[in-house]
Amino acid sequence: MKIVSTACVALLLSATASAFVPIFSSTTTKMDSTSLWAQKFKVFIDGEAGTTGLQVRQRLEARDDLEIISPPSDLRKDEATRKKYINEADAVILCLPDAASIEAAGFVEPDNDRTVIIDASTAFRVDEDWVYGFPELSKEQREALSKSKRISNPGCYPTGFIGLTRPLVDAGILKENTPLTVNAISGYSGGGKALMELFENDDHEPWSGYGFSLAHKHLPEMAKYSRLGRKPIFQPQIATFPQGMVVSVPLHYEWLAPGTTGEKIHQALSKHYEGSKFVSVMPLGESNIKEAGLLERGGFLRPDTLANTNKMEMFVFPNDEAQQVLLCARLDNLGKGASGAAVQNLNIALGIDETTGLE
Repeated sequence: MKIVSTACVALLLSATASAFVPIFSSTTTKMDSTSLWAQKFKVFIDGEAGTTGLQVRQRLEARDDLEIISPPSDLRKDEATRKKYINEADAVILCLPDAASIEAAGFVEPDNDRTVIIDASTAFRVDEDWVYGFPELSKEQREALSKSKRISNPGCYPTGFIGLTRPLVDAGILKENTPLTVNAISGYSGGGKALMELFENDDHEPWSGYGFSLAHKHLPEMAKYSRLGRKPIFQPQIATFPQGMVVSVPLHYEWLAPGTTGEKIHQALSKHYEGSKFVSVMPLGESNIKEAGLLERGGFLRPDTLANTNKMEMFVFPNDEAQQVLLCARLDNLGKGASGAAVQNLNIALGIDETTGLE
């Protein structure tokens, strides 16, 4: 039998002990999500019973780097309980109506400079004290989100509109103050439980246009973050599919920089989203799109293809002879347009790989 010296045993014990020293000494340290010994981040979803809240939870509950903390169901709306959970959490996702979100943001204790608040309502989207949660907006946006404790999640329609127009404004192709029109069709889940119940019964319209006052709540963020500085005429529509969205922006070349072609627009979008993990620019023009098999039955741009993902696809359909182009963005209104974006922003704010838990 081999005999190990006392010195060797001591050395072995010392090395073994040091191997099990916790990597992080605090509960809430930014970490690599693959680290075995790191503490879990605590996440509170205020409004988790709603449509967006349920989808956020579904995207988070299987992860081993997060702990979802939830109050008993009978205390979900209790003010003292919500305040306790908000201040206990490392990150809070507010899936509430505007007034309730404003109230919840006010529950953060004055000395709490740790908790990240991500708001999915429209309450703070143009507030200068909140960072707009569209990481692909510009090179600086992702860095700003990584440092922010207050993040406003974009609306679903604005995600498509801003995603199409902001790169063109930044590239000098689309002039500020250009009067645009945006047409969009969404799945009925965007209207929450009431609209879902309506459309999932037999007594409903086959198509529902709305927003005829031309004062839709998404217009301020569209004007601000596109850098157009002018609200477009916005025509939203709902149809008989649950999830998905196509946002369309038609342009006349006379509105654009001299010499603009469909190819130059496509190049500008491609350059802007180069390396993006979730936003893709599709081949240029109808014939190439059709050849790539991206049109249903060879002719239709189906709106629900990206359901349950955090992806967004950009399409450029030009007619250079007619001096016109149609830009389209396809996304999931509950994915990149809501809960997926919230999870992406959560990951960035906590220092986790932004693709974690997302498709």
